[in-house]
Amino acid sequence: MKKYLPFFISLFVTVLSAQKMKIIEGDFEFLKGQTEINVEFIYDNMRLLKDNLTNNEYVKNHAAKLEEDTRGKGKSWEKSWYASRELIYAPKFLELMNRYFHKDHGIYFDQNLTDAEYTLIVDTVWVYPGWDAGIMKQPAKVSTILRFVETANKGRILAEVNSKHAPGDQWGSSFNNEDRIGEGYAKTGKSFAKLIRKKAF
Repeated sequence: MKKYLPFFISLFVTVLSAQKMKIIEGDFEFLKGQTEINVEFIYDNMRLLKDNLTNNEYVKNHAAKLEEDTRGKGKSWEKSWYASRELIYAPKFLELMNRYFHKDHGIYFDQNLTDAEYTLIVDTVWVYPGWDAGIMKQPAKVSTILRFVETANKGRILAEVNSKHAPGDQWGSSFNNEDRIGEGYAKTGKSFAKLIRKKAF
């Protein structure tokens, strides 16, 4: 029984961190008949960890710790931290949105679709990177505000959803924080797509 204890602890932690998704205002009826949706990712309001550090505080602290271990490692990590937004987080979210919408409903979600009538703003408000120690681990958590607006008038909100604590985890071990966080964005995209399909299609 003892050898299964780490598994049950990990499972219990995962259950506790279950994602919550709530519609704050609006509905998704406007999506019917659309063929493409512009998507923007915002990180200006992002806080991290239980201490609610700003992005600059988190980057400064984490990079300094890495530099203590190996000179140059902190600078290298800082570059990958920012690059992950375009290389991991956005692609993971978009992949799951398109998996549920493009084939079945003919709606394509992507960045830089400036001619699209509507824009989905993915506003990241809180991130917990999680950790992986081999036999025990805790998934990342990603909280976002998902807001549909008119592309030409972004002050007009058609629908807003609060997504809290989307878990980011992978089978096996993942010792890279950015990879785990990326899975949190994938989970956000999957849950959001299912919510929209349930409410509007």
